[in-house]
Amino acid sequence: MLPDRDAAEEAAEAVGERFGVTEEPQLVRDALAGEDDAEDAQWLVVVEDAEGRLDAGALDAFAGEWDGWREEP
Repeated sequence: MLPDRDAAEEAAEAVGERFGVTEEPQLVRDALAGEDDAEDAQWLVVVEDAEGRLDAGALDAFAGEWDGWREEP
């Protein structure tokens, strides 16, 4: 979860380089309840890891580089 679209786009590009993710991450706008303004939205960078190869701590640190955080479904 990232604070804005620019950060999400940068992180989506960098995640492949950093973690060897071959599938392009999906960007999803998560508007805050009752808000339609894009400034009041957070952005998710959805990375599929069905095999559990990615280290949760490393992903937490990675998201923190853009003032974000990691969430699990």
